[in-house]
Amino acid sequence: MTIVIVAINVIAYLLEIRHGGSFFGGPSDQTAVKWGAIPYELTHPGDHCELLQRSLPQGTVSRIVCQGEPGVSGTPGPQPATWITVFTSMFLHGNFLHIFGNMVFLAVFGPNVEDAMTRPRFAAFYLVGGIVALAAQVAVDPSSTGPTLGASGAIAAVLGAYILLYPRARVMTVVFVIFFFTIVELPAFVLLGLWFILNAIAGASNPFGGEGVAYFAHIGGFLFGLATIRLLVKRGPPPGGVPAFGAA
Repeated sequence: MTIVIVAINVIAYLLEIRHGGSFFGGPSDQTAVKWGAIPYELTHPGDHCELLQRSLPQGTVSRIVCQGEPGVSGTPGPQPATWITVFTSMFLHGNFLHIFGNMVFLAVFGPNVEDAMTRPRFAAFYLVGGIVALAAQVAVDPSSTGPTLGASGAIAAVLGAYILLYPRARVMTVVFVIFFFTIVELPAFVLLGLWFILNAIAGASNPFGGEGVAYFAHIGGFLFGLATIRLLVKRGPPPGGVPAFGAA
């Protein structure tokens, strides 16, 4: 199931860059706004958002406008139902590095978590984790008009499950120090615990997201994984877990 989810993400990325996007640069802004999950749309049922572009002497200016906002009138073009974007946003990514990083983490930690439950349970766990992660981000900034894209919230749920199931699993980690790097083995609870702490600190200092990163989606997904994994396991995990390979 992990392989299937990775494949779906890759196929979705290739499809989203077909119209105006590029392989390394990601999808066009129009695609991101149309198929991404926009908090404003989720908290204002029936209202939709659209990307407006104006050509000025100094270049093209883009702005996302939404029905119901002050000074906004008219009807946007055809839009998918808002509830559909809750799911499509989980399989879309902003650029090549975005999807590459997410898929590496999913490929590293997903199989061991999947092994602890049945395949249907893992699929449901992944999807619900992504929904909970999105809900956490929306709760922080319900009027945001910026589209949310990426599998990181659902993957954060997988990481939360992994740290509880295999806290002492040794994770081979590539650590970059300026222009150099080295490989060290760290216990999962150290690596993933540090990842969570950094996200919590970044989220506290940038409640509405910084540099396009949905920190509270990561936090919400991770906590969901911690809270629910014990309810879904089909058997006790192998002592110490299976060694994994990751990057930091």
